[in-house]
Amino acid sequence: MRSRSALLVLADGRLPTGGYAHSAGLEQAIRQGWVTDIDGLRDFLRGRLHTTGLMNAAFAVAAWKAVDESILAEAAPTSPSTAESTSGTGTPETGTGAEATLLDLNAELIARTPSPALRRIGAWLGTLMLRSMRSIHPHPLFDSLPKNLQQPLVYGAVGRVLGLSDADTAATVLHEAVTGPATAAVKLMHIDPFQAHGAIIDLAADLDEAADRAADFGRGDPAEIPALSAPLSDFAAELHEGDNVRLFAS
Repeated sequence: MRSRSALLVLADGRLPTGGYAHSAGLEQAIRQGWVTDIDGLRDFLRGRLHTTGLMNAAFAVAAWKAVDESILAEAAPTSPSTAESTSGTGTPETGTGAEATLLDLNAELIARTPSPALRRIGAWLGTLMLRSMRSIHPHPLFDSLPKNLQQPLVYGAVGRVLGLSDADTAATVLHEAVTGPATAAVKLMHIDPFQAHGAIIDLAADLDEAADRAADFGRGDPAEIPALSAPLSDFAAELHEGDNVRLFAS
């Protein structure tokens, strides 16, 4: 798959990775009165872009870097006898170095996610993305990644397999960070869908700049990636989990 086509596929809101069931905290923000109109939605999207979105994109780049070309070569299809000898189960290994790095990245990202609800959602969305990619674009690497990785780390591995650059992988994560809640807003607020998409277009320059920043952060020491979580988002996630009447899972 050409990287440009892969970018469009991953950025497509119709990709069955769970985004259609999650509002990224917007539903609870509306319920609490923090977002009441299109201007509030714009502020919500901008805040998400420059906090959680930027941090997640940086971790996606770090995961992209962890899955280097040698790991992809190790995970390439081989003869049955070779595959069995490498793993004992018939599944090629990704290499203990990459697995350890991804697990370390997972721990770093979880440490920057105070809300237990958001941690569970992140692991679930990562699992769902892997399940989707195994059907859409099967690759041995997807069967050998550590379990319960947070979604941004899975994005990084998927971007690497599909031939995206690290910056394009970051851009995809950031795109999902704002389009998910913007799409949910149409159902939750009954606003004009053209206004919702206009709010995304208004963030175009910010999205490009944030993708470059995320790539710079992700290429460095993962321990130095800023903890850009948003306290109100964490609070909203905990409230939402205990809410018996809700349209979206988050």
